[in-house]
Amino acid sequence: MNVTVIQNHAGEGQFPDFVKGTAVEITGEECAEFAHWFPCTISGYATYVPIRFVTDHRLNRDYNPTELIQSIGDKLIVLEIIHAWLFAKNTTGKTGWIPAEAVVSA
Repeated sequence: MNVTVIQNHAGEGQFPDFVKGTAVEITGEECAEFAHWFPCTISGYATYVPIRFVTDHRLNRDYNPTELIQSIGDKLIVLEIIHAWLFAKNTTGKTGWIPAEAVVSA
């Protein structure tokens, strides 16, 4: 699916790839703004994870929580939709997360 960014998104830092099986420590309650996402620590990095990516306190798939830094008008290709967030690729080939509310169908 192709989308266009309608709201600037600054992201919250760069993260390494975490491989399936990496330990996840859930550090708080479910995010009030985005259901099914939880604050956590993965390999010493404070971030968020969709709860469906965690089984028995470990990642059940590879995961990188890096968000795309995008501006209004940018074009993205959606690769996956997880609980109101899109995992997408931009025109330079960079992948990352962006909230669904920040885009519209192109």
